[in-house]
Amino acid sequence: MRYADMLREARLQNRTISYNALTARTVSDAGALQKIKVTPRQAIGLVAPYSGVRILEQIKSVLPLALYLCLFLMLILRQPVEQALTLTGGLAAVILGLAVFMEGLNVGLMPFGTVIGDKLPKKASLPVVLMIIGMLGVGVTFAEPAIGALQAFGASVSPEKAPYLYEILTRRTTELVLLVGAGVGIAAILGTLRFVRGWSLKPMIYAALTPTLLLTAYFWQNDDLRVVLGLAWDCGAVTTGPVTVPLVLSLGIGIASAAGKGHDSLSGFGVVTLASLFPILAVLLLTLFVQSQVSPEDIIAAAQTPMTLEAQLPGFWETTPMVEILMGVQAILPLVIFLMIVLYAVLRSKVANPVITGYGLALSVIGMCIFNIGLTYGLGAIGAQTGSALPAAFMSMDSLPASPIYGEMLGYVIVIVFAWLLGFGATLAEPALNALGLTVQNLTNGAFKKSMLMYSVSFGVAFGIALGVCKIIFDLDLATLIVPLYIIAIVLTALSSEAFVNVAWDSAGVTTGPVTVPLVLAMGMGLGDAVSAVEGFGILSMASIGPIISVMGMGLFIQWRQKR
Repeated sequence: MRYADMLREARLQNRTISYNALTARTVSDAGALQKIKVTPRQAIGLVAPYSGVRILEQIKSVLPLALYLCLFLMLILRQPVEQALTLTGGLAAVILGLAVFMEGLNVGLMPFGTVIGDKLPKKASLPVVLMIIGMLGVGVTFAEPAIGALQAFGASVSPEKAPYLYEILTRRTTELVLLVGAGVGIAAILGTLRFVRGWSLKPMIYAALTPTLLLTAYFWQNDDLRVVLGLAWDCGAVTTGPVTVPLVLSLGIGIASAAGKGHDSLSGFGVVTLASLFPILAVLLLTLFVQSQVSPEDIIAAAQTPMTLEAQLPGFWETTPMVEILMGVQAILPLVIFLMIVLYAVLRSKVANPVITGYGLALSVIGMCIFNIGLTYGLGAIGAQTGSALPAAFMSMDSLPASPIYGEMLGYVIVIVFAWLLGFGATLAEPALNALGLTVQNLTNGAFKKSMLMYSVSFGVAFGIALGVCKIIFDLDLATLIVPLYIIAIVLTALSSEAFVNVAWDSAGVTTGPVTVPLVLAMGMGLGDAVSAVEGFGILSMASIGPIISVMGMGLFIQWRQKR
């Protein structure tokens, strides 16, 4: 624990002691505590500043992006914003849902991670500790707000053009999320071992990337498997969201502190990187298993078979907000039950304030439900509408009689510049990037300034998203883009110091927040459908590798400048 944290903890303890003493005197003097009566107006006055700050944080993340997309649609693409009232309500639900969910996460779920991380090594053997952490990785994956966005795009995939991608996204969604969660669980186990043993991150990156890149090359040579690469590499970006990163980190750092290794300044880095790489490998292995079980012809035939009434009912319910609420409950409730079992049954312990923790858990469930509704009617809707209208800038579309709006070359430039600005603005607005910048500035004693990190990450993401859009509109193979870029990243990793490697590889996880992921996914799928691409995945994977290269390149420049 740093000195500032120790000082803050001591002050809190002193305040608690003073408060208890004051309460004791009040009880002894008055005989009983008097209830304070608060009018509704006073209650609103007390709660408003506290809630306003948290809602304002989400407004800063959501509103600029939504305004940018709407203005681009109306001024550049000359298209009206469809269902503006519903869209506005959906965006408001996203803002409110994220604010409530993040508050519940901090108040309800985070204390579980801290308490379990502190007490688990003292009351259980290392194998039991690692098994619980692995199971936790599966639970947090289900609780990620953006994981539902992946499952929502299965209906837009053509079984004739991409049979295995269709099969995984429509009939194997449970297996998909479970295996992605297993990848996160393995990453959490290895990250915890790294905390305790003090391992270097570089060999772990090489070990995870080698089979992943080899499988990617194998998939690229098979026409049926090639189209799954975009989904697989995008899954690595989806997993490192606001639930996985803080909960797994708090648990791992708590275990490292209990083992006497928490003083290392780099102990907080590394898990995010591994949690991005192992899910990619998991999806590729799932696809190989599906290929061994069913042929493309069988998938196409099953997709063309008329559905029974029971099979049609889920599709009906998917168009209603009720299923969004149920998905929110199903995402959070199993994770909460698992954490309670570990805390109360295995550790025979409890959280410091059960009432406050229960309040936080309730906020997490409510926030997730509201966010899911907003995701469907807000972020997903504006992203899909923008992506569908983008090709009108450079090609003729039956749905838009006035297309193409511009010449072919100018239209391409407009679309690519739009994607670049979207990536740059969305990344710069991420609250987690600001926190990462401050941490890196402190760890490097000001050599790597906060502004340098934020701009290098934003530039990397911007170029990555622009390259991902080029992949869709020019129908490029993802493997021909992703493999060379990761080879460059491996070379830069070998040349960089351990500190910059940790920061650079973890910075990729910061860029894929709960706002950016659904928006980019919806835009990619809408754009891919409009240009008749086989699939619209791959933009997020490009957005992840971009900052890795840019941050390590900036780090090497800083090292060279310091030597000079």
